[in-house]
Amino acid sequence: MTASSEDVTALIGRLIGFDSTSRNSNLDLIEDIAGYLKNHGIDSRIIHDDSGKKANLFATIGPAEVPGVVLSGHTDVVPVDGQDWSTDPFTMRTENGRLFGRGTSDMKSFIAITLALVPEMKAANLKLPLHFAFSYDEEIGCLGVHGIVEHMQSFSTRPFAVIVGEPTSMKVVNAHKGNFSFRTRVTGFEGHSSRTDMGVNAVMYAAELIGFLGRLAEEMRGRAKAESRFDPPYTTVHVGTVKGGTALNIIPKECSFIWEYRLLPGEDEDEVIERFRAFSNDEILPRMKAVSDDAAIVTEARARVPALVPEEGSDAETLVMRLAGTNETLAVSYGTEAGIFQNAHIPAVICGPGNIEQAHKPDEFIDLSEVEACTAFLRRLIAFAAT
Repeated sequence: MTASSEDVTALIGRLIGFDSTSRNSNLDLIEDIAGYLKNHGIDSRIIHDDSGKKANLFATIGPAEVPGVVLSGHTDVVPVDGQDWSTDPFTMRTENGRLFGRGTSDMKSFIAITLALVPEMKAANLKLPLHFAFSYDEEIGCLGVHGIVEHMQSFSTRPFAVIVGEPTSMKVVNAHKGNFSFRTRVTGFEGHSSRTDMGVNAVMYAAELIGFLGRLAEEMRGRAKAESRFDPPYTTVHVGTVKGGTALNIIPKECSFIWEYRLLPGEDEDEVIERFRAFSNDEILPRMKAVSDDAAIVTEARARVPALVPEEGSDAETLVMRLAGTNETLAVSYGTEAGIFQNAHIPAVICGPGNIEQAHKPDEFIDLSEVEACTAFLRRLIAFAAT
C-alpha cells in the first residue's frame, strides 16, 4: 500500500491537533501514535519520565538483531502565547501550497511522514531495521531523548545511523553548536525604597550579572572565526527571561533570569559558566552580604545539549548524503538530540523537511514541496533498507 499525499497531509494535521507544548503532557499524542502503530501490527516501547506525565516512544520495523537506522524526532512544540496567529495554531490549514500550524515545520511533519510510510516499510520486507525514536521536551533542553539512548544501550546490536528530522530544507547537516542553559536566582533583602542603604536590591544586582553576560557576549563576538561554517561564527550568550520585584516602593528581595550560551564545537564547554560564577561570587555577592547575610546568588543548570561534531565519512553521513543526492554538508547554530546520540557512539546527522526560519513564529508553516521531498527521501531509505 502506497501512501498518497493526502494520507501524509492528513497525518500531519492529526499530529498538529495535539497541543503538546513542552509545559503540557504529551501522553495523548504518544498514545495516539502507539495506537496507530498497533493498528499496523507494530508494538511500541513507551518510556515515561519520572512524573509519569510525559513519555518517549520507541518502535522498530524490520529485524531487530541487525544494525539499522533511527528516525528521531521530538513531539513537543514551543508556546504560542502572545503570538499573533491568523487562525487556531492547533488546527492545521492549507493555503497556497503551504501547511500552517504549530509544529508544521518544527517538527511534527517529519514524524507524520514516517508514520504515513509505515505500510510501505512493512511491505518492503526490510533487511535492516528502521527505528522510530520520538521524544519529549526537546524544546527545553533535549530532556526526553536520554531515556531513549539508555534504552538503546541494551541492544545486542546498535544502530549504525541516526537521522534527526529537524527542519533543514532536506539539506544534510553534520554539525551544530552545543546549548547550555541556566537559571540564576538572586536573593536580596527587602525594605522601604526610601532606605535603599538598608536593603539589598535583587533586581539591580541581577542587572549587574546580566550586564556581565552582555560583556561576555561581546567578547565572544570578538573571537569570531572567519573560517567557521557556523552563522554566527562565534559562541553566543543570551538572556531569555527576567522576573523580579513586587512594587515600586519595595526593595526587591527576589529576581531570577534564564540564560544560555551556544558553543562552537571544540571550545571549552565550561568557560562561560565558570567566569560567570567567579564574577558572581567574587565581585557581586560580597557587596550583597555586607548588608545581609541572607543574600545569595544561586545558578542552576537547566540543560546541557552537547554539540554535534562533524564525523566526515561516518556511516550516517555517507548514507544520508546518498539519500539526499548531495555531496555537501552544512552546520547550524541551533541544537538537537544529534549530539546526545553521538556521545553514545551512534553516528548522527540532521536532515528534515521545513525551514528553521519558520520555526517558533506565529503562522508557522511548511511548504508542501518540502513534505514531498521528505517523503521521497524516506522512500529511498526504505529501498536501501530492503536491499
